[in-house]
Amino acid sequence: MYASRVRASLRGWGGVGAMMVACALALAFVLLLPCTQRAPDQAPRTGQPVADGVQARAGSCQDSAAQDQTLSPSGADGPTIDAIKARTGERRKLIVGVDQNSYHWGYRNPNTQGAELEGFDIDLVHRIAQDILGDPDAVQFKAIPTSQRISAIQDGRVDMVVRTMTITCGRLSQVAFSAPYFKTGQQVLAPKSSSITGYNSTLAGKKVCTAAGSTAYTKLDADKKAGTLPATTDISTTVPNQLDCLVRLQLGEVDAVVTDGALAASQAAQDPTVELKGGAFTTEYYGVAMKKDASDLVRRVNRVLVDYRASGWQQSYDTWLSATLGKDSAASEPPAPRYLRTS
Repeated sequence: MYASRVRASLRGWGGVGAMMVACALALAFVLLLPCTQRAPDQAPRTGQPVADGVQARAGSCQDSAAQDQTLSPSGADGPTIDAIKARTGERRKLIVGVDQNSYHWGYRNPNTQGAELEGFDIDLVHRIAQDILGDPDAVQFKAIPTSQRISAIQDGRVDMVVRTMTITCGRLSQVAFSAPYFKTGQQVLAPKSSSITGYNSTLAGKKVCTAAGSTAYTKLDADKKAGTLPATTDISTTVPNQLDCLVRLQLGEVDAVVTDGALAASQAAQDPTVELKGGAFTTEYYGVAMKKDASDLVRRVNRVLVDYRASGWQQSYDTWLSATLGKDSAASEPPAPRYLRTS
């Protein structure tokens, strides 16, 4: 019933105007919404192999292999999970930082009562809540801007962040990550009429928008300093959330947006006047972020992901992402996990 309702509501949503309505409604919730929806039924799917490994040497982390720096799966409880389960009454919920305006990932659907949060990331949150608390609806969502994902975890405002968050070595020094649950890469989004052809010299003299604290900005900044991005490319425009970049693009305030291809495809689906320019120029993996010392929670999420990859991931992809990323999910499937962190 959940999936059919979602599909029906998506057919009735046309473009950014609806998204802006959703964002306005979100303000009325003061960035908080106790979850009242259920996760979709899980369809069987062939699982991926699980690989174990040894702990990497200190200081040897490379972003190309950062997704391997996680703990092996376990279903055992520990101090972090015990504290979550000890919450009573209406407070007995998993507190999760998410996005509320990334179409198909984490967004408020104005065609549902209460503008419910829906999307690929939201499905995963329900699955984790089901495993830890026995109820997929036992979730308190908190809308977290891109730039506040890490601080929200460190400050204890959330138990975890599930928000299209790329696993990098720099972030691993501040938070812990699960094994990857999605593969993507940075791409350029620009008007169809633009002379921009991709991440190349056609960005010379162009103004590019990225989200503050994103891997997109980090990449552009590093490439500009290294001279591999034209010196005249203006990367000074940063915004709290990715949707803000699309709005800036529509207003003519910037010439292009750089963001994860998965998010860019969803933004292109909202506005038929823009399109992806060129292919992905990085390879990145999304993971669930948690406190560095929450080892029991990291292990538990990794166990959930083993099951989810085998039964649930493909159904969620088909529901939310196949229309924009294609029916063949192979390019988006995460690699077989390797658990190189041991403590």
